[in-house]
Amino acid sequence: MGKTYRINELFYSLQGEGRWTGRPAVFVRFSGCNLCCPFCDTHFASGADMTGEEIVDRVGKEGGACRFVVLTGGEPTLQVDEWLVGLLHAAGYYVAMETNGTRPVPAGVDWVTCSPKDLFVPNARPVITVCQELKVVYDGCHDIPDYAAIHAQSRCVQPCDTGDAVRNADILRQCIDFVKCHPHWQLSLQTHKIIHIP
Repeated sequence: MGKTYRINELFYSLQGEGRWTGRPAVFVRFSGCNLCCPFCDTHFASGADMTGEEIVDRVGKEGGACRFVVLTGGEPTLQVDEWLVGLLHAAGYYVAMETNGTRPVPAGVDWVTCSPKDLFVPNARPVITVCQELKVVYDGCHDIPDYAAIHAQSRCVQPCDTGDAVRNADILRQCIDFVKCHPHWQLSLQTHKIIHIP
């Protein structure tokens, strides 16, 4: 048996956040994370071991004609390597990754979304300097850094879901005000929660 990857879940849905909102995607969620964010809404600790070939096969079975794959977590850079990215490319997939940016991204990933968490977790400053999309979660308390050291095609601010409707509404209002004052940023909403899909 070849190298295995610990997979928490693998499913077909619509991208709910950021630049690709509404696009069909097969999500490959990797187990484990190097951070412990206080607002994390993902249960990623458990999982099953799968080879790269098994992952590609399952992606095909789940997504059918969909050729857009999102590698997420947890923190996918703890496991994803060039070999797996190459297998997905060889099968005809466009490969996106969502990362906290604290570790290098394997070569070949087509679209990198970096969502820094250093506002909330010590020693979480991003090390990557280039991504396609920078997505900052705003909790209504911390100032939103510009992250000028990160070159990104697009910059998004996303309201943090606190579980409190009143607080969430205030955070959303602040995000809207921020984007209006900083027009090189745009608003990202967790639309999958709004329309109640995984």
